Amino acid sequence: MFENLSERLSGVFDRLTKQGALSEEDVKTALREVRVALLEADVSLPVARDFVKAVQEKATGQAVTKSITPGQQVVKIVHDALIDVLKGEGEPGALKIDNPPAPILMVGLQGSGKTTTTAKLAKRLKDRDGKRVLMASLDVNRPAAMEQLAILGMQIGVDTLPIVKGEDPVQIAKRAKTQAGLGGYDVYMLDTAGRLHIDADLIAQAAAVRDVANPRETLLVVDGLTGQDAVNVATEFDDKIGVSGVVLTRMDGDGRGGAALSMRAVTGKPIKFVGLGEKMDAIETFEPERIAGRILGMGDIVALVEKAQETLELEQSERMMKRMAKGQFNMNDLKMQLEQMLKMGGMQGMMGMMPGMGKMAKQVENAGFDDKVLTRQIALIQSMTKKERANPQILQASRKKRIAKGAGMEVSELNKLLKMQRQMGDMMKKMGKMGKGGMLKQAMKGMMGKGGMDPSQMDPKQLEAAAKAMGGKLPGGLGGMGGGGMALPPGLSGFGKKK
Repeated sequence: MFENLSERLSGVFDRLTKQGALSEEDVKTALREVRVALLEADVSLPVARDFVKAVQEKATGQAVTKSITPGQQVVKIVHDALIDVLKGEGEPGALKIDNPPAPILMVGLQGSGKTTTTAKLAKRLKDRDGKRVLMASLDVNRPAAMEQLAILGMQIGVDTLPIVKGEDPVQIAKRAKTQAGLGGYDVYMLDTAGRLHIDADLIAQAAAVRDVANPRETLLVVDGLTGQDAVNVATEFDDKIGVSGVVLTRMDGDGRGGAALSMRAVTGKPIKFVGLGEKMDAIETFEPERIAGRILGMGDIVALVEKAQETLELEQSERMMKRMAKGQFNMNDLKMQLEQMLKMGGMQGMMGMMPGMGKMAKQVENAGFDDKVLTRQIALIQSMTKKERANPQILQASRKKRIAKGAGMEVSELNKLLKMQRQMGDMMKKMGKMGKGGMLKQAMKGMMGKGGMDPSQMDPKQLEAAAKAMGGKLPGGLGGMGGGGMALPPGLSGFGKKK
């Protein structure tokens, strides 16, 4: 998300922060580049112009030229200006769901991902908020659209309205309303039909459904790849039907993502969610502070912690923590850590969210590390017997040959894995002993919210400084991620080049 914009801006700011004092000309030159970067990222011209103007007014004031690190100050001003552009009213991701059954109307053009987004939101409401949700497809035009929603409903365990052929969208909406009332549902979601472009039929149909259902929320689903046109679509739908929020899909597919920056500024409608992939849980709340941080390469530590909390099993991690504190770290533990990393979006996904690590994600990619390395290492561990996993020290030459052959790999790769496991075991021993109650324990407590450190409460500047202090190397253990330290040995030893 925002990859190109992020790269361009970090280049501009790197040059600024290296200079001791900034003249007005320096700031102007930098902002000219910022404007070009915004335009290239598909941000609309008026928005880019207003943005640069707002930054320039603040950045050329007395306060900046006299501040200790003027470059840092300019970065902060840009960060705050980005938040202003992205911010909407109300809590991001909060949906008005009062006096059940609350209707939510999903509108948008064809191919923008309405049906998938409907299912993603239904899953989110069911899992996170404990709501009973009914989904209904009103798309009578697209072949198998109704069946698609029914199949997605079965996958995520959410009820869908039984399909009755030959009904028009208004009749289906009425039936959904009745069924939701009788069935004791909290929310019913109406997935309307789309067209390839905005036309009178599409608007009339959506308006008729709106009048029947009287929705609490009308969410416009827009494909993030459509760039500038996304803003026109949003304006048009809002004028004709009335939109309460926007969901941007495919934000993982394009490095530009400027539609997101223009959308809020031009339409005045808050972006509530962003879709980041095909999986049913690949949807995130759109939080301006965190998105702005990500654009400027400051990382999104909160999202990383949230992701870890979602994928971590509490009991499993506590059990693992006790083992690690004793310095017990065998192949089963390593396998769990590697699987944990994959669940959290792999190497690059995690590094993109860590302060000061955004640029390293590129280096990691160029060096030939990718998530296939993790899968290959897991395959090697799966090729071992139970006894070998629990006591890797018993692995002699003949056993090693058998394991490597079983996983379809070389013995040298197995040796690297064993070395990595030994280093991690040693490190766990040290971490278990360090400090009052052990550094590991503190990290885990912070993860699990039992007092101790809470990364979401930590100052991003401190986190960034810590990341820089590590000299561009990944930390020995990413405190508490993955059951007590997503412990990658310094310098990522053990990750072989991909073949």
